[in-house]
Amino acid sequence: MNQLSLFNSEEFYEFPKDLLEYRENFLQPKEANELKDHLLRTVQWEQRTQNMYDKIVLTPRLTAWYGDTMESYESDNKKKENNIWTPELLSLKERIEKEFGYRFNGVLLNLYRNNNDSVAWHRDKESKYGKRPVIASVSLGQSRNFDFRKIDHHQSKYSLPLTNGSLLIMKGNLQEYWEHRIAKSTIPMKERINLTFRFRI
Repeated sequence: MNQLSLFNSEEFYEFPKDLLEYRENFLQPKEANELKDHLLRTVQWEQRTQNMYDKIVLTPRLTAWYGDTMESYESDNKKKENNIWTPELLSLKERIEKEFGYRFNGVLLNLYRNNNDSVAWHRDKESKYGKRPVIASVSLGQSRNFDFRKIDHHQSKYSLPLTNGSLLIMKGNLQEYWEHRIAKSTIPMKERINLTFRFRI
């Protein structure tokens, strides 16, 4: 596991390996770029809504779900259907499963179109993922900082740049005690696609 930089500091923190695994070059650049371009062309991206401070707002990114079946899933009290695995996504899922020994039956795709797209501080603690979910996150395209903080100590923030072709596996009690986000940036950025493979009960 690479060290994560402490916000605005030269200090570093090394996450326990029972919480995070990181592989910087899981996909080679050519393979990552070809997959990103293919997904940009072929995925039916949607912009979802969410409740925030008693208002319904658009999420600042585009998403899509793929999985084993077309079984509906809940999204902000609305039912939507899965897309069935494409050959490319299924192949990548099986590759991660074979190498790391985990099992997944769905993937959430996030498209960050530019530096204004983001995801706020959150934990993936929904009951549909189980008590200690394993989430394998593959990044394609623009490198973005993935920030972490303890839920009971917000002053302790850490950041890991997720580069093109990298794989980050979140596991153990991470979702119980830590929050994570992709923040907006003042620096212009190109598209980034994030594939988060999950097992939904």
